[in-house]
Amino acid sequence: MIDIHCHILPGVDDGASSLKDSLSMARLAVEDGITAVLATPHTLNGVSRNTVSDILSGISHLQDALAAEGIPLKIYPGSEVHLVTDMCLKIRSGEICTLNNNGKYVLIELPYQSVPDGIKQEIFHLKLDGITPIIAHPERNAVIQNNPHILRELIHMGALSQVTAMSIVGDFGPETMESAKGLLECRLVQLMASDAHSPRSRPPQLAHALDEAARILGNIPEAEAMVAQRPAAIIAGDSVDCPSPLEPGRKHHRGNRPRALGRLWRACFGAR
Repeated sequence: MIDIHCHILPGVDDGASSLKDSLSMARLAVEDGITAVLATPHTLNGVSRNTVSDILSGISHLQDALAAEGIPLKIYPGSEVHLVTDMCLKIRSGEICTLNNNGKYVLIELPYQSVPDGIKQEIFHLKLDGITPIIAHPERNAVIQNNPHILRELIHMGALSQVTAMSIVGDFGPETMESAKGLLECRLVQLMASDAHSPRSRPPQLAHALDEAARILGNIPEAEAMVAQRPAAIIAGDSVDCPSPLEPGRKHHRGNRPRALGRLWRACFGAR
């Protein structure tokens, strides 16, 4: 599995506070069956700046530390960017790090209580520049919780979205869990990630949520694609194959509900 949203770099935002925490998070990720992580520190959120050069330097030091500890986890660069104006210009200037720094995908964080009017303009300009925005954890946005059609419009414009593993299993509360399930059913989220911040309260784990996503979707390959094939394509800068979104508010057939996909994945690949 590949985790495309993780605050594993030490001391750069509200994620890992020390190298010790980063190494603990890495060990937990490997135990869960995760082989690669995109380090996505908060960027341009009014607190953290984290330029491309800062992130690349931090990853180099962390990868060296992982190698010294014998932890088989690959770290790729990225950032979680607060929605700001002129994102294309900021990417070109090195203020914003795209995922794997390849200029093809950028992870965007919305305010939790609103969907700013300027988001459609930013998506339009990003797509015009060949960059696909990925909206982080839309299931935790109060406006999208009440009106998922808003997210559907952004997906139709060419954006992708990423659900948080802890949301799916209820760790952010029942409302967020129901929102996550509804967005999954309507194929309005195409990726799943941990959004991990610590080795304790918010660890980098996907397997349990992968079980639940497979149950909701009724489709093992589709659940697997959210943490394997699609993240791999993003790292490579390739296009991402996704099902067309469905209409929110309608009941959709879920098919058979497979169980224990995440446990099976961990059993097969977690020890490698």
